[in-house]
Amino acid sequence: MGDLDRILAIVAEVRRRVVRIGVVLAGIFGFLLFFELVPVHVALFGIGVPLAYPWPSPFYNVTAQVFRAMVHWMLPADVTLLNVGVGDSIVAQMEIGALLAVILGMPWIVHEVGAFLVPALRRNERALLRQIGIPATCLFAVGTVLGLFVLTPFTFRLLFLYVSAMGLAPVLGVESFIAFALLYSLAFGVVFELPVFIYALTRLGVVRATAWRKHWRGAVLGALVFGMVVTPDNSGITMLLIALPMMGLYFGGAYFAGRWERGSGPRPRPPGAVGAG
Repeated sequence: MGDLDRILAIVAEVRRRVVRIGVVLAGIFGFLLFFELVPVHVALFGIGVPLAYPWPSPFYNVTAQVFRAMVHWMLPADVTLLNVGVGDSIVAQMEIGALLAVILGMPWIVHEVGAFLVPALRRNERALLRQIGIPATCLFAVGTVLGLFVLTPFTFRLLFLYVSAMGLAPVLGVESFIAFALLYSLAFGVVFELPVFIYALTRLGVVRATAWRKHWRGAVLGALVFGMVVTPDNSGITMLLIALPMMGLYFGGAYFAGRWERGSGPRPRPPGAVGAG
């Protein structure tokens, strides 16, 4: 098989995997937009267990239910949400549905990506992938949950204290609310992947543990820049609420990378490994 045939085979395999992922995500997305979850209590052994069953509802659907729950969790009671644009409510439902589809379909996405990559990995790389798979998934889930239930509500309450102090009306556009809440929470989940990323690069011999400690100033600057980019406001407060945990996670990942490197003994370094100086 020539190089062109191998490239075409890889492209065909990527296309097949992407289509399989797309079909699953589209099914989840469609369910979220066209069904609602109707709560019901079922008595089991004399104990009422809260359950829910799906019911067709293209307007008050799962995304609308999640939106109402987000408003209740995150915003102060006196804040009024405004539908500024004609289609803001539809866009908000689609954005929530897209994020939920990705989160709920993540196990299938990981399965397809892993099935594509595993044949090309060496034995130690496959072992590392198995070891970090569960911690990476758990850290992402923990970070996203903390963002949704702790950090984002705290940020909204803090920012609206400034609104109240200036005597302004506490109003917020629906699109601004959704963009801030989803992006902020998702960014916090991604930030929690940083220790796994650092540890994996050191385990693979790409970056020495000493390099993480040596370049900590650049990491601090990078955390501030990342916090500035992913937060849609210009206050600087939300930037620090992302950047400070990111710095702590960086140093935690560098610590565990150094601990593994010391415990594993000297290893031959592959050409081009970072941290030679």
